[in-house]
Amino acid sequence: MVKVIAHNFLLKENIEKAMPLYEEMVAETRKENGCIQYDLLRDNADEAHFVFVETWESQAHLEAHFKAPHFTTLIPQIGELADKTREKNVDVLTQVY
Repeated sequence: MVKVIAHNFLLKENIEKAMPLYEEMVAETRKENGCIQYDLLRDNADEAHFVFVETWESQAHLEAHFKAPHFTTLIPQIGELADKTREKNVDVLTQVY
């Protein structure tokens, strides 16, 4: 099992523009083969900080996700709304127990 924790930072003025993109991303990804969990969370202390928490059956399923049409379309659009002064962080983890 593979877990992903991905931090995204938006410009505050772009939050409302990003919400429909995020909503579509979550809805489409949850339909993917091998997707066990795909949640988008918002930091209570920073409204522009969003965190994807994902669980995939395998690394191969995660890699297929990166090639999915909704991923290749929506992620660049979300990236255009990002706060480029803040470093986004993605951790890919393998479950031990």
